[in-house]
Amino acid sequence: MPDSPAEPIPVLDLQPEIEARWEGLSAAAERVLRSGRFIGGPEVEAFEAEAAAYLDVPHAVAVNSGTLDVPHAVAVNSGTDALVIGLRALGVSPGDEVVTSAFTFFATPESIGVVGAREVFVDVEADSGNIDPALIEEALTDRTRAIVPVHLFGRPADMDAIMDIAARRGLAVVEDCAQSFGARFGHGRYTGRQSGSIGHAGAFSFYPTKNLGGFGDGGLLATSDASVARRARVLRDHGADRRDDHHALGYNSRLDALQAALLRVKLPHLDAANEGRRAAAVRYDELLAGVPGVVTPEATPGHVFHQYTIRVAGGKRDAVREALTAAGIGSMVYYPVPCHRLPVYVDRGISLPVAERLAEEVLSLPVWPAIEAEAQERVRDVVASAVG
Repeated sequence: MPDSPAEPIPVLDLQPEIEARWEGLSAAAERVLRSGRFIGGPEVEAFEAEAAAYLDVPHAVAVNSGTLDVPHAVAVNSGTDALVIGLRALGVSPGDEVVTSAFTFFATPESIGVVGAREVFVDVEADSGNIDPALIEEALTDRTRAIVPVHLFGRPADMDAIMDIAARRGLAVVEDCAQSFGARFGHGRYTGRQSGSIGHAGAFSFYPTKNLGGFGDGGLLATSDASVARRARVLRDHGADRRDDHHALGYNSRLDALQAALLRVKLPHLDAANEGRRAAAVRYDELLAGVPGVVTPEATPGHVFHQYTIRVAGGKRDAVREALTAAGIGSMVYYPVPCHRLPVYVDRGISLPVAERLAEEVLSLPVWPAIEAEAQERVRDVVASAVG
């Protein structure tokens, strides 16, 4: 009798976490449905306070001459809006320039363009895929207003160097933390600090695939600056700080109460989930050690492995992916085209060789907190066979 086919392995399996948290998720959903409060309200306020406490950002926002006891964590409807609102809250305006990574999801440079500024792309480090601080300074002009570093795949960028540059040149820094909720800096003067708490603002995404994923779109802007927090709250709600008092052109960018309630259930378990991802990454490192032509990502302190992304040299990346697909194993290429080569920017004629090489070599393998060793062994076997 022929062997039964092996079970497919998705690139991400959300079901184990949903099942593990089902009781709490169900109770939270019912609580919101019975409350009749679906936009704003106590669930969103509680989530903002809990997220601010987790990220260790302040809780007092100056309002006129007094103080309002609300957190410096502003819930919005997407990670993209968190970037847009963060840039605007920090004063980035049409005609300004903003330096950012060329190797990231389109939302990063898109948010810069949406506020009317110009995206200035910088190449990345080969080992991390993060923006190369050594190249930032030469990209600065008298029109530069901000830097947007991306903590790619859950690995914190070199914020020591980036903040030094920003301080010397009087620039704002918005950390793109879409893939790094829970990542901590493992060395330098920010050791132990959360990603998103170092720059002037940090933008987070709760897209369902993120380390702290919701059940739809959602985002958060964190800051240690009271004035930035206040402006962000105004911008997310049609430019008004109270009903019918609109003094800026803002956005309809509020996090739903249902999403906030569900995220509140998941947040206390985030560190454990991230440890599960790190354990899976260490196991992959051991399994893939010695496989020719495969470069594994460095498990630096604080890396939370939103993706476990290998590099496949020798032009064999696509063949490895095809072999994985044939074996019923999911994989993804983040990102097949670096941002400066996308149609919207390609006419600028920019050449950034490291980002371009990474786009040809990177391959993200299946990873989630509860992935089983047997699944990872199957992945290793297919990868090793395809490159052998």
